[in-house]
Amino acid sequence: MGADLDDIAAAARAELVRQLGRSGVWRGDARWREAFEAVPRHLFVPYYYVAGKGGYRRLWGESPDPGAREEWVRGAYADAPLATRLRDGELVSSSSQPSLMAVMLAALEVADGHRVLEIGTGTGYHAALLAHRLGDDHVTTVDLDPEITESARRHLAAAGYRPRVVTGDGARGVPEHAPYDRIVATCALPSIPRPWLAQCRPGGRVLTPLATGLVLLAVRDADHAEGRFLPTPAYFVPLRGVPRGPEPAVPDLGGLPPRARESELFRFLLALTRGRLGPREAYDLWEREGQPVRERYGVAVRGEREWAWLDDPEGPYAWPLPE
Repeated sequence: MGADLDDIAAAARAELVRQLGRSGVWRGDARWREAFEAVPRHLFVPYYYVAGKGGYRRLWGESPDPGAREEWVRGAYADAPLATRLRDGELVSSSSQPSLMAVMLAALEVADGHRVLEIGTGTGYHAALLAHRLGDDHVTTVDLDPEITESARRHLAAAGYRPRVVTGDGARGVPEHAPYDRIVATCALPSIPRPWLAQCRPGGRVLTPLATGLVLLAVRDADHAEGRFLPTPAYFVPLRGVPRGPEPAVPDLGGLPPRARESELFRFLLALTRGRLGPREAYDLWEREGQPVRERYGVAVRGEREWAWLDDPEGPYAWPLPE
């Protein structure tokens, strides 16, 4: 990049850090602020796609148009997810919204010396933040697509980071480098893969998107984990390679009051129960329980059982997760 773009990138990154800091997300660990200050996001998104009336438009750091290059670098530091890879018009990889990354990283509560496994390498930016905080040797990231892992390696090297980048099925984890103190996924799954628990140290944590939310599990051993959802909504590209089974039919909400149809929290309940509750049954529960927030929901894994629950894993509201 030319000097002007370097200056624009530095100013845009500083503004992004100030914006994230105003939310208070780093109160527990200011070293994450240092990571966001240091890691240049634009190096991880040499191009990305923005939606327009006629479909997606590509912004590219090597565009011959100076105005387009400036738009690209400013957009790289917007607090927004960036579509980075399309296949037949379908989004298959993205760079997550920085504020959501900050929430997830803070929730992990890492400490010096912790080893982290990241599921879903994407551009490599999230892995770079982890590597800056913990050191290259303490971070492993895995993705199924060799094109994604190869480009992530290039991005990481360009930014000065060299965590372990593995091409493989994220649902299987990376057993050859286990155990891990933390496992974090940046792609959505329908349930918790058991290999993750086996590869996580007792007392470790697993943070993963599930049903438009983020569930944080405390791991007791390879067969037991339990935890609640964070308050933050989260929408991620699904993990490829995981058998998903038939998706439940989209429920017809036409007979429900607008406060339910328009409520993101009500739709979270529908997504979490995956069709096990009809719209009216879900609405009755939602109203009866005071329109519960995400933090009242959780997930438990015990032996062969895995289920989502409201308020208490042994309470009356529990729904099996897909095997």
